[in-house]
Amino acid sequence: MKAITASALLSALSAICVQTAAVPDVDTRYPYTGPVVPVGDWIDPTVNSNAKGFPRLVEPPAVSPLSANPSNNVNVISISYIPQGINIHYQTPFGLGAAPFVNWGTDATNLNHKASGITHTYDRTPPCSAVAVTQCSQFFHDVQIGGLQPDTTYYYQVPSANGTTASDVLSFTTARAAGDTTEFTVAVLNDLGYTNAAGTYKQLIKAVNEGVAFAWHGGDISYADDWFSGILPCADDWPVCYNGSSSSLPGGVITSAYDVPLPAGEIPNQGGPLGGDMSVLYESNWDLWQQWLVNISTKVPYMVLPGNHEASCGEFDGPGNVMTAYLNDNVTNGTAPSSELTYYSCPPSQRNFTAYQHRFRMPGPETGGVGNFWYSFDYGLAHFVALDGETDYANSPEWPFAADVAGNDTLPTAGETYITDSGPFGAIDGSYKDTKSYAQYKWLAEDLASVDRTKTPWLIVMSHRPMYSSGVSSYQAHIRAAFEALMLQYGVDAYFSGHIHWYERLFPLGVNGTIDTASIVNNNTYYTNAGVSMTHIVNGMAGNIESHSTLSAGENILNITAILDQEHYGFSKLTVLNATTLKWSFVRGDDGSLGDELTLLKPIFSNSTSTSVTSSSTSITSITMKYTNVTTSTTSVTPSATSGINSGTRVVTSGASTISSGTNRVTYITETVTDYTTYCPYATVFTQGSKTYTVTEATTLTITDCPCTLTHTVTGSTSVPVSTASTASSKVYTTVTTTSPVVPLNTPATSTVHYNATATVSSRPNSTTPLVFTGSASHKGPTYLASIACLLGLVMYIF
Repeated sequence: MKAITASALLSALSAICVQTAAVPDVDTRYPYTGPVVPVGDWIDPTVNSNAKGFPRLVEPPAVSPLSANPSNNVNVISISYIPQGINIHYQTPFGLGAAPFVNWGTDATNLNHKASGITHTYDRTPPCSAVAVTQCSQFFHDVQIGGLQPDTTYYYQVPSANGTTASDVLSFTTARAAGDTTEFTVAVLNDLGYTNAAGTYKQLIKAVNEGVAFAWHGGDISYADDWFSGILPCADDWPVCYNGSSSSLPGGVITSAYDVPLPAGEIPNQGGPLGGDMSVLYESNWDLWQQWLVNISTKVPYMVLPGNHEASCGEFDGPGNVMTAYLNDNVTNGTAPSSELTYYSCPPSQRNFTAYQHRFRMPGPETGGVGNFWYSFDYGLAHFVALDGETDYANSPEWPFAADVAGNDTLPTAGETYITDSGPFGAIDGSYKDTKSYAQYKWLAEDLASVDRTKTPWLIVMSHRPMYSSGVSSYQAHIRAAFEALMLQYGVDAYFSGHIHWYERLFPLGVNGTIDTASIVNNNTYYTNAGVSMTHIVNGMAGNIESHSTLSAGENILNITAILDQEHYGFSKLTVLNATTLKWSFVRGDDGSLGDELTLLKPIFSNSTSTSVTSSSTSITSITMKYTNVTTSTTSVTPSATSGINSGTRVVTSGASTISSGTNRVTYITETVTDYTTYCPYATVFTQGSKTYTVTEATTLTITDCPCTLTHTVTGSTSVPVSTASTASSKVYTTVTTTSPVVPLNTPATSTVHYNATATVSSRPNSTTPLVFTGSASHKGPTYLASIACLLGLVMYIF
């Protein structure tokens, strides 16, 4: 769809191994009519500062140059996975004059191997010839080393070339092989800019030093497109603003945002009341952010996927349409009668995800995907899938030119386009209005179908955009329509996203937002339910210049939401403990404390010398029991009729509910085992036989002091968590009283009832306090059933 632009080859760059165009490239049918270099500073509209306006921020480069005035330098280094290997990506302001290469080996003192790669570049605005050598990247080098052993540490060095200084000897550790059962942890983050992120950055560094396997960043990277925040006038609905007459905080209109205390380490410069340390140049924001991240990206693979802030130099105009006047007509500190930003309003190098395509290197080509947009990889017991939630599906938020044209035209006029028009990055075999015509959809179907769940039982998907949230938006319906059914079909366990700048954990959700109450053990523990529901988490609280998202006055937290934190910045840790247990932890940036925890439990059946219990109940747990001489007995009890709607009780339903339609049948099952293993996600105290066990933290226990008799109920009512309509607190745990049943959003006229429960909720205990679960669960289908003492009083999960 796009025409190719030429690149200005700088310095001593030869034509050797240089790729000048990513695909698709930038359309230039209409001229760019804005300033030669857009600068978000009316007082100091220069690239390198005349010291009158906002400061030009700097970060140390990846390699400290030996010369005080270097002619070239390695400013960024980052690593990422490829199958059975690693990609070493590094960036310089000017070319190397030859193909890039690294020296590597298994011994830091003997780098006896050499691997070469390729260089690519683009016409950035401004070029690095106009910027400080150690603060600019325009040539991007990728060297791949394949055929490596899994879970093995290797050493490498980027050599000097064409004026650069050689790097220190660095290291990387390859991914664990699919099926490796060793526990591992991943740092998961979204919406990380350079502003309001000092706490998150500190905790990320700590996590890297403590051994996280890799970082996975789900889009909105650097917030380069907020370069203009310091030139927008203040308005009640625009707190990131500047008065256009000085480089200090604006006078006159001061919004309530100025009353909010800044996070530690942030200062209100660049016009932002909530912390505005930001570059006033689009490309320099990318440079600044990447060099800031070097202490992470050189130590662990930094895997990324696209967000909306990577699309172009801007998304929309501000008060007075200042950006339209500046970018379209080169009018400084002016206004326009209406917003008329188009695809051609940005300089060519700042369109169509150009910077994003060059500044990272993900394993799209190696996994059948496309570039940095969609790809997958295995690590131990998990298969990770990265999706493009911005383009390449029907009704995507950033759309192709085909969606702009009128009549029989094949390409739009300039006025028909929008500033964030992008893609498609894969082929469309049919109508752009049909998601199934897109290469991304076809790839996802093939990738999910190919997953070997015996090796990688955990299937995790992330894109930038959430499918569900209490912050409802139209794009959510579009991304659900595109991918939800496919993910449910193949049993995706969890879907992570960001975009909304808060932390929100939802209940397990099926199609159309149906709450899978059968999979809710308590507010911090869910079962996976392949084909029925997925766990959804909106993880957009890493911190950026746009600060937190908050619910507006009159907006309520929806019943699909379990936890909503609109106050704290941070990131999350995903820990795969084993084939049946996964742990999720929200790490707060301010002090490193836990903002939330979730344990996912997966049903996996074992045939090892075990007997089965068959009833009209679904799998309640994951079981691998070692026992002999097992005795199982079943007793059924029919209680009196129970009403499903009681004053003071909130009823969670999934379509039609049988809990209020008469009597419930309660089945008690007793099993005697010789020994068993159980995972305790929380601190607790329980008694088994003659022994009392005290658990102070999450752990796996093997109980051998048996025979042990385990008794539990199969059917009945239970206590489960529900959300509230409170908006004042960042965490939602409140006693609920209502006389009306709660039903999921868009509940279909008919649906399978997976769980019938009467729920009562009180304040959640501290995470170190044992959780008490009262009542019993109603399930359907064949199962093993075990007592759940570690979570539910005297009843245990058996693994």
